[in-house]
Amino acid sequence: HIESRHLDLAGFKTVVLDEADRMLDMGFINDMRYMMAKMAPVRHTLFFSATLSTEIEKLIHEFLKTPARISVKTQDTAKNIDQDVIRIKGKTKFEVLRDLLLQPEFERTLVFSRTKHGAEKLANALQKEGIKAASIHGDKNQGARLRALADFKQGRAAVLVATDVAARGLDISDISHVINYDLPATYEDYVHRIGRTGRAEKKGKALTFIE
Repeated sequence: HIESRHLDLAGFKTVVLDEADRMLDMGFINDMRYMMAKMAPVRHTLFFSATLSTEIEKLIHEFLKTPARISVKTQDTAKNIDQDVIRIKGKTKFEVLRDLLLQPEFERTLVFSRTKHGAEKLANALQKEGIKAASIHGDKNQGARLRALADFKQGRAAVLVATDVAARGLDISDISHVINYDLPATYEDYVHRIGRTGRAEKKGKALTFIE
């Protein structure tokens, strides 16, 4: 819109940079700089990041002037999330996942896959086993993502298979289980993943597959 001259940011006085660490990881830093340069030099900037790495500290100094820092971190993981590992022995990962999801206590389960292709393939395989599953990942357009989320929220799908990027910022109530089908790349990703359950003082369970 900016390049097509449909939008002029010069009059905007407030900007929110949410998930700044993830935007940095995904290579959007130059887009952020481009948009900030189009805005009024005197502005109100809100900068949110789950982590404070050296790179993020540099961005803070680049984009903000004498910022006030507010930390909402109390502990890494919520006390009401029961965390456990599932060691894969004698069965394939998929067989173990299928058997778990067929149990009645797995009412609304978020399953994390490492890749977009893996997420789509896993959701399709679960559907063939009679499990109502949907997927959300970067290869799906916005409409398809919204439909998958709606199916999951409204109970038409009991399982949502997601990648880390696609699941960023998801706020879905009553997720009973989070399953790390593929191991997360970082500790921060692990904390973010399992934080999708056990919300609003409710109990949740996080399981991590280890081969």
